[in-house]
Amino acid sequence: MASTVFLLTLLVVLLFYVIIILFKRNKYLRGKVLQLKSDHKSLHIKHGKHFEHFVPFMDEYPGDKENSVFLGNPIDFISFDDESIKFIEVKTGKSSLSEKQKNVKNLVQDKKIEWYELRFEK
Repeated sequence: MASTVFLLTLLVVLLFYVIIILFKRNKYLRGKVLQLKSDHKSLHIKHGKHFEHFVPFMDEYPGDKENSVFLGNPIDFISFDDESIKFIEVKTGKSSLSEKQKNVKNLVQDKKIEWYELRFEK
């Protein structure tokens, strides 16, 4: 009888110890998964940022390659053609326009664009 109680107590202690180890391992792995997700998202963003610089050399680029200026934020390019000025935003994958980019797009489409010339005397 005493040996049975001892074995049951030992079994309970071992199970408790295993549960603690598994809990700690689970917590560690969840942290690793979150880090991998963050790294994966960061990699996609970096890929998009690098890709933007090559777009003017692609056949699909809608602007004048020689007269384009890279801005990066809030839009990627402004292209100065002979007959128009084009605002060009580059997206990769499933990315979408930010709120600021949507606002710029709406201002351009609504023709709410102004010209200012500043002159400074020496």
